[in-house]
Order: sequence, then structure tokens, then C-alpha cells
Amino acid sequence: MKPLNKIIKGIAMLWMLSAFVSCKKYLTEIPNNAVPSTAAITDAGTARAAIIGAYDGLQNYYASNYPTLGTITADNVVFNGTLSQYLQLDQNAIPTDNVTTVAAYQGIYSMINTANSVIAFVPSVNDPLLTNDEKNKILGEAYFIRAIGYFDLGRGWGGVQLQLKPTTDLSALKGIKRSTLDETYDQVLADLVQAEQLLPEDAKTRNRAQKSTARALRARLHLYRKQWADAEAYASQVISNTKYSLVKPYGAFFTAPFLSNESVLELTFSANDRNSYWNLWYPSSFGGQFTLKPSAGIVDKLNNTDIGGARKSLIAGSGNSVYGVLYNTYATSTDPAYLIRIAELYLIRAEARAQQNNLQGALEDLDAVRQRADVAKSTAVTKAQVIQAIEDENSVEFAFEAHRWFDLVRTGRAGEVLGLTNKDFWLFPIPYQDILSDPDVTQNPGY
Repeated sequence: MKPLNKIIKGIAMLWMLSAFVSCKKYLTEIPNNAVPSTAAITDAGTARAAIIGAYDGLQNYYASNYPTLGTITADNVVFNGTLSQYLQLDQNAIPTDNVTTVAAYQGIYSMINTANSVIAFVPSVNDPLLTNDEKNKILGEAYFIRAIGYFDLGRGWGGVQLQLKPTTDLSALKGIKRSTLDETYDQVLADLVQAEQLLPEDAKTRNRAQKSTARALRARLHLYRKQWADAEAYASQVISNTKYSLVKPYGAFFTAPFLSNESVLELTFSANDRNSYWNLWYPSSFGGQFTLKPSAGIVDKLNNTDIGGARKSLIAGSGNSVYGVLYNTYATSTDPAYLIRIAELYLIRAEARAQQNNLQGALEDLDAVRQRADVAKSTAVTKAQVIQAIEDENSVEFAFEAHRWFDLVRTGRAGEVLGLTNKDFWLFPIPYQDILSDPDVTQNPGY
């Protein structure tokens, strides 16, 4: 299922459990990044460290690789650099060894393996410092993290191998064939059900999973599966939570302070744990590579007051030097990774309502997002017009977040909008080395 280097990383994603050690002890201990999961989760401290390790895995692939896959492959972002891995994505001509797709795929499985270790070993921890409530919270977070991992694999690569136990022996990986996409999404749902049961009710935090976080991802899952009533119901549960609200002005959620009411889930970075994704977006005058550039089409939309409104704050510069500023902490590299915003829940519910012919309700949700951006109410009337208006709104609202490519694929519109009529290329390729290392891994058609 996964090559050796990926397995080692997945087995071991734990934080150092003691801050000070002697040189002799340091030289004789097993390295932290090689601690077997079976021996690592034994008490409250190691259980807490393990779940932080799982979040670190989620943070790693959402810091750059996965958002890039969701943007440069569509029509809002274009290639503007020198590295071929990004040009391949921009042209939708992705080889099986593309660096970004390989890193994302392997990073997700590494994270899943860490979550598997938490799920497998935390229940047996017997430590008075680990209360049942905290144990349930840690387990709920692990189920959520595994759910988002398999969801992201499913929408990117189709049905995948479902590894649900921690990998401690290479032989355990053999014999696991790829599941269908429906089976993969069934596993996501099962994990989200478990997560919602175990996670606490919402507190102040927005960078760790809670019940509403699981409900939000479940709303997205049901949308992708065209289960409109369930998508509406779960989106409504999150929207009704007064902890969340559309932040105005639009740009406030991605400027200080972070962790605003807009965020259902964002991942926090710091000066000691940096997010350098801004580097791909900013020109050299700010120390960036300017590899990812807003397309002329999205620049026109953002500059149009009738479409972009306040969302013009997503771009800066002029002429051929317009650049994206969603990731804006070029001085400190502390941008969060935005995974779920409350605006998405409004648009999920709008689409679900429209598909169920509740056009008035759909327009109310659509207009809530538009009015927050200082854009007039939609003039859409028919069902087809409302659904198109929601698609267009998603494109502008999440212009530089990991949505556009996946939205066009899930709605079957990638051919018409992007000219990518061969549906084989609506999925990313399984990494070549994974195909070589495991005969049970089959490649996606067309690669």
C-alpha cells in the first residue's frame, strides 16, 4: 500500500516526550521519528502527543500540497514559475511521479496511520491522568482526522485502499485491494459518526475537532454524494450554532486576529511551526517565488464590484503583477490552513436546497454570502440559474482555497469549464512507486 519511507513516517508521528536529555541518553535512545506506535502510546502524555502528531500530519499536507491541487488544476490559478511539477498540474498533464500529488497522497496516508495508532491503542491506556472524557475526545479527534484523510483521498484519487489498523509490519499491507469510491465514502461516514459521538460539544477552540466540525465535514460529504436532504440537515446544524458567523468585512477572517467566528476548522501555525505557502503566491519583491498566480478571469471577477465586491481584498498589485494575498503573513509565515469556513456551510445548504427545489431557501443562503461580500442579491430565478449562481459564488468566495477543482469534478462540469473532456484525468494518478511496491494497488485509468 505504501512504500517503506512513507510507512516509517506514518508509524512514528509522535512529539518528543521529554524536553531535556543527556548526550549519552540521546545517543542511545531510539530516534523519536522511529518509535513504534505499539510501544509509544502508553499513558496520558503519550496519548496527547500522539493526537498532536495526527494533527501535525493534517497540517503538513494542508500547508501547501493539497490546496495547490485544488486550485492550480482549475481556472482561478495559473502557473507562473519554473518548477515543472506546477506546470504539469496547471496543464492537467500529471505524470505518476508528480512531486505535489505524490507528497499529498503519501502525506495523507502517513497521517491516517498515526490516527490508526491512536484509535488502536488509546482505549487500552490506563492512566489516572487520562480521564474518560479526555480519552473520548482524543479518540473522536482521531476518527475525524482519519475521516478527512479518506475523504480527501477519495475526491482526489477515487476509491482507495482502506487501511484501518496501524502499520507495524510490512506484511500487513499486502492483500488490501482498492475500495470503490462509495466504499471509501462509507468509511468516511462511519468515522464521522464515531467522531460526533465521542467529541465534546463546542468550546472556544477552532483549531481542533469538535462536534460541529464533524457535522460540517459530514455536510460536505453528503453534498459530494448528492444526498441533498442530509447535506442540508447537517449544514443547518452548524449554521445554527451561534459560535459561527460570516465575518465582515470579508478580508477580516484572513487578517489578524486569526481563529475568527468564520472558522469552523483552521489549523494554526506559529513562528516555531511555520506555514510558508505564501511563498508560492508572492512576487520576488516580497521574497516569494510567484509560482501560483491569479488567472486573468478571477482577477476580472474580483475587481468587478457586482461579482467580487469586498473579495477584491484577495488580490494586490496591478497589471501582470497581480498576486493573491489570502496567505499574507510573509513576514512571520503564520498563516493558518483554512479547512472549513462557515461560508461553505451556507453554500452547501444553498445547493442542497436548490437540488430539492427549495429555490427561495437556496437564494436566502446564497444571498447571505453575497451580502457579506457587499454584493447585491442574486437575480437567478430558475433552478438551473440558481445552481449556476451557487457554483459561481463558490468560485469567487473560495478563489484560492481547495474547492474549485473538486467542485467542478463532483458536479461533472470539469469538461465544459476547463475543456478537460477525458474523465480519466478528473482523478490524480496513484504514485508510481506505490504501484511498484504493492501488486494490490491498481492505477487510475489513463495513467
